[in-house]
Amino acid sequence: MRILILGGDGYLGWPTALHFSDKGHEVMVVDNFIKRQIEFENSIEPLRQTPPLARRVALWHEISNKKIEMRVGDLLNHRFVYNVLDEFKPESIIHYAEQPSAPYSMIGREQAVRTMHNNVTGNMNLLFGIQSKCPDAHLIKLGTMGEYGTPNIDIEEGYLDITHNGRNETIPFPKRPHSFYHLSKVHDTNNILFTCRVWGLKATDLNQGVVYGNSTEQVDMHDGLRTSFHYDEIFGTALNRFCTQAAIGKSLTVYGKGGQTRGFLNIRDTIRCVELASENPPQPGICEIMNQFTETFSIKNLAELVNSAAREMGLKTTVDHIPNPRDELEEHYYNAKNEKLLKLGLNPHLLSKQVLQEIIKSIKLYEHHVDTTTIMPNIKWRQN
Repeated sequence: MRILILGGDGYLGWPTALHFSDKGHEVMVVDNFIKRQIEFENSIEPLRQTPPLARRVALWHEISNKKIEMRVGDLLNHRFVYNVLDEFKPESIIHYAEQPSAPYSMIGREQAVRTMHNNVTGNMNLLFGIQSKCPDAHLIKLGTMGEYGTPNIDIEEGYLDITHNGRNETIPFPKRPHSFYHLSKVHDTNNILFTCRVWGLKATDLNQGVVYGNSTEQVDMHDGLRTSFHYDEIFGTALNRFCTQAAIGKSLTVYGKGGQTRGFLNIRDTIRCVELASENPPQPGICEIMNQFTETFSIKNLAELVNSAAREMGLKTTVDHIPNPRDELEEHYYNAKNEKLLKLGLNPHLLSKQVLQEIIKSIKLYEHHVDTTTIMPNIKWRQN
């Protein structure tokens, strides 16, 4: 297939591009490097600087003799979007190209507006471009489990069957996001649902959990093909933070009581989920929604798992609780369904002590790169 990957410079976009190229697909990557710009503006960087996209594309061609096309541009420029779609004529469009940080979106007005503008308007330009230039293309959009929030009922996969005053209806599952970033994803979902229903587009919305790991079959071929690893408060995840703190001999910092429960999955499973979605497009007019995670953990449980793995390695780690900077329930019911991708053939890579120890070992090789000033939270969800 001809596969267009938007956000191809990113943590997930780059390994996805390598995977599809290695499988023999025609691949084009697009990026505007907004994440690198936000890193620069906020004095943060990944554990190891990620090589420029053009250098990685050239290295991949040298190693594999397979070509990945590359375009630099912004989804906010609708003419750029239309030109790329018209030129490449993709059959599948994998859309990672959004500002991906909830904490960043909560810094203040400027960052919240930038997140909304970049994510929602960019996605709208893409939808109009698909309608105009490649209406038969299958849009695979990376959403987030954070759209749902933490409702006191089971989280279905995108839709909810209800009975109200004796009448039945299927509606999009109610959303209760906890950041402007997650709210931008809700707007994306609604816009995709609308354009599928009214224009007859076809899309798969993958509500993704928290992704961990940096190892894939293609990334591991050469150090120059590596993807990013963030541990900071803006782009780092709780798991990355815990593993980094363990590697450098610092206490593992749990926000509040640590009862917040979330879905998680290995980066290899993210790529496999996207592949399964691309192989199983819905009919025109349909937006398929799948919950993309393999396991759930509370933040406290996650810290305990990392602590146990680190102690087995001889590291003297402890778990500390600090005030929660976020506006979220710390104790709540959480039962999310994730059956669709499993039925399509996903064989999960589960989080184990061995996986955690491999992550910690990889961090220790570059522990002198860690900037401890960027780990602790300074961004508050409530504006005073």
